[in-house]
Amino acid sequence: MEPVSVGLIGAGPWAERAHAPMLVKSPYLRFAGVWARRPEAAAGLGAPVFERVEELFDACEAVAFCVPPAVQAELGVRAARAGKALLLEKPLADSLENARRLADAVREAGVASQLVLTMRYTSQVRAFLARCAGIEAFGGHAANISNVLLGGHPFGTPWRLERGALLDVGPHVIDLLDAALGPVTGVRAHGNSLGWTGLLLDHEGGAVSEASLCMAAAGDLPPSSIAVYGRTGNAVLLPGDDDPFVTIAEEFARTVREGGGHPLDAAHGLRLQRIIAEAETQLGTP
Repeated sequence: MEPVSVGLIGAGPWAERAHAPMLVKSPYLRFAGVWARRPEAAAGLGAPVFERVEELFDACEAVAFCVPPAVQAELGVRAARAGKALLLEKPLADSLENARRLADAVREAGVASQLVLTMRYTSQVRAFLARCAGIEAFGGHAANISNVLLGGHPFGTPWRLERGALLDVGPHVIDLLDAALGPVTGVRAHGNSLGWTGLLLDHEGGAVSEASLCMAAAGDLPPSSIAVYGRTGNAVLLPGDDDPFVTIAEEFARTVREGGGHPLDAAHGLRLQRIIAEAETQLGTP
């Protein structure tokens, strides 16, 4: 399979830690260049730096995004209309309206898209979900607790400080419960996205689940957890050390080259954004 030429938009900590190394190392991708608001940061990522985003589009077949959700929503539409396949970060956008606009642009342009829900690309999660499929699951719970909002954290970026855990880690947790127990059909939320957020999720088929999200906790914190219970057994997600970006790169290249779509595409990201938007409305979050 011929490597897919990919341009990167963004040069922040996550781009430096994850996206750029993936593009440099993967035999399935070719790192075509970078565009970022800070050219000096982009210069250290290992590819040509473009002054204009349109020049980056001209140099690649696909675009990987590593920018705040509002920027992804804006530039993702432009990339799709330019005919580029999209490797998108979660959340899809900063609002339901912008997520819908981006998903519509992807659909109308007929371009491939894939969402970087990192946990879904690890062998541990895939084994966990396979186990969930065989236990007649009816309920589960998940927790994702961190200190990102307390100050000094490299990922304490403005949009996270403003919107909190629900928009940041919510897509990961909701997506896993959705995959394990069936499509989410309803959500009830309480708490505060900048403090503690509790979610009660209803799933197609009658299963229910609870999720606890927080990015403002101090001290020694437990690892993230998820467990699912069923009539014939239970499943607990075990820790692992897979590099999800190895699999992300291969699957994205195959999505672009072979077509047929990817289950974690822009449409899936829009469905997650609808759930988050409903929860944010209940919490009174913009």
